[in-house]
Amino acid sequence: MSPFQLAEVPRLSRSTVDRNEPVRTDPAQQAKLWETGRVIVVDGKGRTPVRAGATELATRPTSDELPQDALLLGELDGVGYWALYTDQELREGVPSPDSAWGLWSGAASEDGEEWHDLRTVGALLSDTSAGLFTTAVGLTSWHSRAGFCAKCGSRAERVNAGWATHCTGCGREEYPRTDPAVICLVHDGEGENGERIVLARQPIWPPQRYSVLAGFVEAGESFEACVAREIGEEVGIEVADIRYLGSQPWPFPRSIMVGFAARATDPTAPLVPADGEIEEARWVPRETLREAFANGGETEGLKLPGPTSIAYQMIKGWTFAD
Repeated sequence: MSPFQLAEVPRLSRSTVDRNEPVRTDPAQQAKLWETGRVIVVDGKGRTPVRAGATELATRPTSDELPQDALLLGELDGVGYWALYTDQELREGVPSPDSAWGLWSGAASEDGEEWHDLRTVGALLSDTSAGLFTTAVGLTSWHSRAGFCAKCGSRAERVNAGWATHCTGCGREEYPRTDPAVICLVHDGEGENGERIVLARQPIWPPQRYSVLAGFVEAGESFEACVAREIGEEVGIEVADIRYLGSQPWPFPRSIMVGFAARATDPTAPLVPADGEIEEARWVPRETLREAFANGGETEGLKLPGPTSIAYQMIKGWTFAD
């Protein structure tokens, strides 16, 4: 038996457009990409209109002039893709195409066009749409928090087609931040891949929703050290044989999830959930997870994370490892 891997490429790691960084400082090329372009509009809740079936984004045509706040996402087959923030009023409470998360609902415009969050449609979108929406959400989220210089407090202006800001006071340039977080599947070490894994739930999650453990990387800390620390803090056990699986952007608001697998050094040690962070943690056997996958992602007392997340691909890869 070989060490298990991710079941497939994480759904938000898919992308087909050319980001072509030099274009971000070339106004003439930007103008050309705007002329042939399509626009992804994103509201304050990170939602965008999607076509029926939620496999493609419902992009908009460009206007006559390139707006100063337009964000260049990339180019594909001569078409420039851009993102713009919108404050369009919407009717709330539209059911999500993917109800696995259970926390976010969609909305609709007056003409009935549905708007949905990246979490709830990311796994359903095509590779191109998934990559564009992920980048659009990340950039618009950053700009909503990047209006002023972190050094002197002066107003910051967007430059480089939205990929940087320039301080009007001290001249400092800022770039979109990405906060790394580790996410780890811990198994019991029985055989190559183990027979059970640790799943836990946070207090804010819907009832019976469980996932693998995760946490943010601290200053001066390696990914592997963070894995060991977070597992110890969240469920009170030690791990070894930490190995990398893959990564996925998670722009809520600006993270990237770096996936790992690890073996519990003592699978008989009690799991001690961190007070206030982990409501419950338990060992789950492979057979239970196979039942959940066969039943649309849930079985008695257990609901898996949504397929948009890297956690889903980690659990699925382990569950069906040869």
